[in-house]
Amino acid sequence: MSQDQPSAPAAWSGRFSEPVSERVKRYTASIPFDWRLAPFDIQGSLAHAAMLHKVGVLSAQDLTDIRRGLGEILADFETGRFTWNLDDEDIHFNIERALTKKVGDAGKRLHTGRSRNDQVATDVRLWLRDAIDRIQTLLRAARLALLDMAERHADTVMPGFTHLQAAQPVTFGHHLMAWQEMLARDAERLADCRKRVNRLPLGAAALAGTSYPIDREFVARELGFDGVCENSLDAVSDRDFAIEFLAAGALIMTHLSRMSEELVIWMTPRFGFIDLADRFCTGSSIMPQKKNPDVPELMRGKTGRMNGHLIALLTLMKGQPLAYNKDNQEDKEPLFDAADTLVDSLAIFADMMGSHLDATTGERVWHVKVRAERMRQAAVEGFATATDLADYLVKKGLPFREAHEAVARAVRAAEQKGCDLANLPLDALRAFSELIAEDVYAVLTLEGSIQARDHIGGTSPAQVRAAVARARARLG
Repeated sequence: MSQDQPSAPAAWSGRFSEPVSERVKRYTASIPFDWRLAPFDIQGSLAHAAMLHKVGVLSAQDLTDIRRGLGEILADFETGRFTWNLDDEDIHFNIERALTKKVGDAGKRLHTGRSRNDQVATDVRLWLRDAIDRIQTLLRAARLALLDMAERHADTVMPGFTHLQAAQPVTFGHHLMAWQEMLARDAERLADCRKRVNRLPLGAAALAGTSYPIDREFVARELGFDGVCENSLDAVSDRDFAIEFLAAGALIMTHLSRMSEELVIWMTPRFGFIDLADRFCTGSSIMPQKKNPDVPELMRGKTGRMNGHLIALLTLMKGQPLAYNKDNQEDKEPLFDAADTLVDSLAIFADMMGSHLDATTGERVWHVKVRAERMRQAAVEGFATATDLADYLVKKGLPFREAHEAVARAVRAAEQKGCDLANLPLDALRAFSELIAEDVYAVLTLEGSIQARDHIGGTSPAQVRAAVARARARLG
């Protein structure tokens, strides 16, 4: 058959004088990607059937038959026995046709009081609600992995950076807790997004509601929705809940990308702060010495993919008049791929930042090996306690701008001598300010600098451990 030859009549074809061509059928079909909505379509149909029976539209026998038939179809789907037919255009017609074959006219009555427009909007919300819950579980695992490592390295000194230049000493635990805070906000955004996802469109029908005496609140309760979409036009036409999810997903991937970037940088010999377990790296086909951090690199790359999905849905919606338009079929592939990307990325990130018990020794093996001595050496090299010297002078009574200038000259002198500020003799330091006394060396050490930041949000080991405890309590 030619690509442009007509095919068998579709389920809605009574209005038309000829069926669509094979090419158009393939172009408009959604089965290749929306098959994953099938369990949720069945879930929605079961609730819709129960409601139709409750209001007297379906008989008890019809409801029994529909439940039996949909249960069989769900079992066929879960075991891979269900056969999808492109002639039936989408999952809704495929399931309805299969149901009718199993239970007869009861299957034809199921669609009473609804449209594919409110049906698919409901399916997508049910699917997305489930996806959000799965992603939240993975976010929690990633955060717990960070908390475990942060607690373990609450005392490990490293340089904190601005402009990628050594700025002030911090602890590695404090640095990891910054990552945890990012993911905590991501979890909050997803939880907030879920509230707007969890509203029922079913009952809006094609766009104007239905003349049947339906009970939308009953269906909402059956499906675990918090409420109903209160305007039928809006219920079937907008996908802002999906866009909001993609925006939250883009931020999650942005945070994972930033974390991955730091892992890549820290693993280079120029930094040498960490080493990644071999399972997260690959080698080179021609350079035998190479150990490439492919997993964090790819995580950075997948962030662009996620951002593209967000832009795709924003663009999809920007010119649509009310109400439903076929454009909205294009919402699913970006949405599905975005959720898959988040699930895979979060799962592997949690593993990468986690640990396992060695089967031979029984010892815990961390997948990120921290080179604490190299971190400490880098903190010393960068004059990281210069700000502490300035604070010391201010506390002695010197105006901050004068203290800033004095310390800047001291750093230049130490740089010329090739030593740290703490290695300058007292007489040399006093040349920059007579306020400097023997007690200055207590604030010029890395530990002294870190211990001084002993307030909520600070980098002192005690504050890091307190932050870990608070975060664990919130996670439950």
